[in-house]
Amino acid sequence: MKPYMIVCALALAGCAGNGNKGAADSAKADSLKIDSAAASTSGAPAQNMEYCFVHTDGTAGQDTTAVHLAINGKKVTGEMSWLPKEKDRRKGTLEGTIDGDKINAVWSFMQEGQTDTLGVAFKLSSQQLAQKPLTVDTKTGRQLTDGKADYTVIYNMDNCDKFKK
Repeated sequence: MKPYMIVCALALAGCAGNGNKGAADSAKADSLKIDSAAASTSGAPAQNMEYCFVHTDGTAGQDTTAVHLAINGKKVTGEMSWLPKEKDRRKGTLEGTIDGDKINAVWSFMQEGQTDTLGVAFKLSSQQLAQKPLTVDTKTGRQLTDGKADYTVIYNMDNCDKFKK
């Protein structure tokens, strides 16, 4: 029971740092669903858990990418939304697998009325998500994950508000 309490405390502490107060605080606690049998003290991501993360970029931090992951054993499902301030948005689902702390998934998304897919690679810790950056294949013009790069796009834990309907 003790490892479960440590993971719960760490997960809630990570969400509390977002600056949201009041009613949002209770929503944060509800957004983290933890299976006590899956909790771990090794720093590796807990299994059978949901995570939400946000990354902002752009000159004033106006562009947002939000990721919601649900891990069940080796299977990873979820949603990913790229929400630039003044550009075309990409919203869709993630399906993949986790091996240790590495996630390989396919992001199936809709952009400008067209459906497309893109392979994405993440590294998950108990408080942060890192992604390998995307690059453009000059021959095809399509984006793809830069397999040679390190996990340099950093997402911070969030309360899942962007995924509530």
